[in-house]
Amino acid sequence: MSEVVLVRHGETEWSRSGQHTGVTDLPLLPEGEATAREVAPRLAGRPFALVLSSPMQRARRTAELAGFGDRAQPDPDLRERNYGEYEGRTTKEIRVERPGWDVWRDDCPGGETLDQLAERADRVIDRALATGGDTLLFAHSHLLRELAGRWIGLPPDGGGKFRLGTATVSVLGFERERRVILSWNA
Repeated sequence: MSEVVLVRHGETEWSRSGQHTGVTDLPLLPEGEATAREVAPRLAGRPFALVLSSPMQRARRTAELAGFGDRAQPDPDLRERNYGEYEGRTTKEIRVERPGWDVWRDDCPGGETLDQLAERADRVIDRALATGGDTLLFAHSHLLRELAGRWIGLPPDGGGKFRLGTATVSVLGFERERRVILSWNA
């Protein structure tokens, strides 16, 4: 059965500082480029029927440094969650005005709901399952966490149960016919 390989982009200034980065198109830091290059040997020689990337430069550059820049098709469903008014702010800053706010429970004013994020993740899953082979995805923390949660049948807030580091490789697949997480945050 097919597997879906998830690669989170390398480190950016805002991923380092904990700022919510959705629509802001930040480049990778030099350290982020170095760790993105380290993904290449883990994927080398593996055949993929489909390679997709978020259109954001941090994901596209990670795909390029991992050796898939020429094959990665941009997919707007892989872009990060739109944080609306919370773009560029940390959770700590947001909680000053909204005590107890949680990105996996509460909406972002002017941004995207968790239900909308889940709909995008579901479309990516459907596309991957239709390929008839393995799929490789280059994208972002919250989107990939949402996708993993949806893969195993969790509700839209389920992605919050997974932590995902920068420039990591995770694999979704099957145990018999049941969708499972084969590896996470490698």
